Amino acid sequence: MPIPIQMATMSQNHLAVEQLAQNNKLTEAEKIGEVAKHFEAMLLRQFLNEGTRPMLSQSEGMNPAQKSIYQDMITKTLAETISQSGDFGLAQAFRHQLMPRNLAQAEAQAQAQADQPNHE
Repeated sequence: MPIPIQMATMSQNHLAVEQLAQNNKLTEAEKIGEVAKHFEAMLLRQFLNEGTRPMLSQSEGMNPAQKSIYQDMITKTLAETISQSGDFGLAQAFRHQLMPRNLAQAEAQAQAQADQPNHE
């Protein structure tokens, strides 16, 4: 029996992307940039999940459920912080790949105009 997807059953990341899509204050380029950051954070969580596992393997006094919760919290926080900093670089590559050509060209032209000194 399929379970209907309702707001209460959606993950926080899914809700953020849904709200992003409906945000009229952001341009399409900004929306694509945010989606790229979300995707980068998802990939980072996969990498960091394996990387943080040894950190909690020696934690005595915690049951497996507690270790899992703490590891998830650490992994999520690290991934989101790294992604939001923009220093990792995957989000920029994803943004470049996701950007429609006409939007990328318009953005490049606007950037070129902004970079030109205004001589009057």
